[in-house]
Amino acid sequence: MEGDFVAGDRPTVMVTNDDGIDAPGLRALVSVLVSTNHFHVLVCAPDSEKSAVSHSITWRNALSVKQVDISGVTAFAVSGTPADCTSLGISKALFPSVPDLVISGVNMGDNCGYHIVYSGTVAGAREAFFNGIPAVSVSYNWVRGKSSVNDFTLAAKACLPIISAILAEIKIKHYPQNCFLNIDVPTDVVNHKGYRLTRQGKSFVKMGWRQVTSEREGGNILSTMTMETNSSESRDARALKNAPSDHLLFKRQVKRILAENGDTDYCALQEGYITVTPLGGLSPAELDAVSFFQNWLPSVVDHYPSSAL
Repeated sequence: MEGDFVAGDRPTVMVTNDDGIDAPGLRALVSVLVSTNHFHVLVCAPDSEKSAVSHSITWRNALSVKQVDISGVTAFAVSGTPADCTSLGISKALFPSVPDLVISGVNMGDNCGYHIVYSGTVAGAREAFFNGIPAVSVSYNWVRGKSSVNDFTLAAKACLPIISAILAEIKIKHYPQNCFLNIDVPTDVVNHKGYRLTRQGKSFVKMGWRQVTSEREGGNILSTMTMETNSSESRDARALKNAPSDHLLFKRQVKRILAENGDTDYCALQEGYITVTPLGGLSPAELDAVSFFQNWLPSVVDHYPSSAL
């Protein structure tokens, strides 16, 4: 671990997200952390929404960075992705020291199952993990018509015991370095059933495509994987207005949620638990698939010799 946390010091926590530096989830988390007076808080987050960008990074172009006024913290808005923000924030190029813990969130919408692959929120934490820094991604299961902005504050407060416990383990150098945590908070956070250790499941929002004649037709998909029919026009939408007339336009549409039963993150979240899921950086196949290929691969040369191709 590369943080400078020593006995007697307040630990340094860096916050990032994928909803953007002005998102209510990030602002609520920062406010809760600052209000405890237990943490030195830094913010390095995207300057606009970067939901579902996964672990993409900016490779060819320079990042534009602007200091932002957020009470009680040093904060910067960055033109890059969540992974960019974490990478820059922990590099000592922007801040003078490496944070002891990186927290990505609070995201608007859960990040369970296969959606972890798409998530910029989870990528913000994963990038820290890749660099040997403890990290947590936090998401709130926002549901339109049930949730309110105040629920982000409640979600952040509900995660404080975990954050404090992680930092206590870091202080005595007992915290494991071979994983990072993904936390999902249920919609009814006030009445949550407690913490539950879970595993990543296979839940998935099945998507389709629909041909449209304009960007506004059919509504937009929010970071919560729901449809919004009256959302404001995005930068991409404005760009599409200038698309050549001979181009076809297609938009994603939500079809249905696919979920399995069992002790998975999605199932426990739907039952009202705050799910805590240890994650790594590898993507191994399931054992039965590996067994198949152990028998299959040696036979390839015998049945399909290269000379026959």
